[in-house]
Amino acid sequence: MKTQQSLFSASVLLLALTLFYFTTTISAQLSPVQAPVASPPAPPLPQSPPLSPLSPPAATAPAPGFNTVPLVPVTPSGAPTPVVPKAPSIDIVQILRKAKRFSVLIRLLKTTQLINQLNSQLVTSGSGGLTFFAPEDSAFSKLKAGFLNSLSDRQKVELLQFHTLSSFISISNFDTLTNPVQTQAGDDPKRLQLNVTTYGGSQVSMTTGAVNATVTGTVYTDNKLAIYQVDKVLLPLDIVLPSKAPAPAPAAAKGGAPKTDKTKSSSSSDEGGDDSDGGNKALPAEASAAGSVSLNGEGMWVALILGVVALVGEAMM
Repeated sequence: MKTQQSLFSASVLLLALTLFYFTTTISAQLSPVQAPVASPPAPPLPQSPPLSPLSPPAATAPAPGFNTVPLVPVTPSGAPTPVVPKAPSIDIVQILRKAKRFSVLIRLLKTTQLINQLNSQLVTSGSGGLTFFAPEDSAFSKLKAGFLNSLSDRQKVELLQFHTLSSFISISNFDTLTNPVQTQAGDDPKRLQLNVTTYGGSQVSMTTGAVNATVTGTVYTDNKLAIYQVDKVLLPLDIVLPSKAPAPAPAAAKGGAPKTDKTKSSSSSDEGGDDSDGGNKALPAEASAAGSVSLNGEGMWVALILGVVALVGEAMM
């Protein structure tokens, strides 16, 4: 009996648990789902764009007055390139060739190779510059035919140097020069003289003692080089005048000792005789004549006295 009651109690309890389980599950499925309580949203994190090392940066419009050119250029490796200043390249021949009227002068500068020296002086640090007087082709045509060909190489160099001053002179500063002006040819004031005269500060004339020339225009000028056109070739006296020849040495006479004049030989022999007697010199003509007169007078007195003595002797006898 007790066993039956226990089984009945267990069955009732099991049935109660089964009903509770089904009731809870069905109510959970039929009841509405409530939304969870959401917290306030956090601010979004900034996202960086994907890196692309090969893509160039986007170009932006420059601001007004902004220089977009870098002051120091950058090499592909990123190191700055040192800026080396370039030396000024000035070629006198190129300047004269552009003027198209100095072909003879250009040929002289090239054949004498003086152009290399002049160009190197322009780029030398500490140089005071150059002033060059350039005769045009018509000025060379005024020279005597064959004059340039008659000059030696040294004279051609001297002629070009006579047209060159070793300093930069502007057209308005010629009145500051002191005459005679020294050129690169030398400082001989007689054979290499160059005198400059200015009129009104812009007209310049020159004289060399052989040629009178005038500056007719400016070919080129900057702060190192000034080239002025002249209407005549500046001929120095050292080229125009004949060179001083040395005195010829006395030529020896053929056949032994030189011949002497008979009169000179006789007089020299007489003088030699006088020297041997007592070293007396020959007397002048007047002295010899007076001596002879005095000797003749004494002879007359002696003869007269002897005559008187003879007469007295005869009388006594």
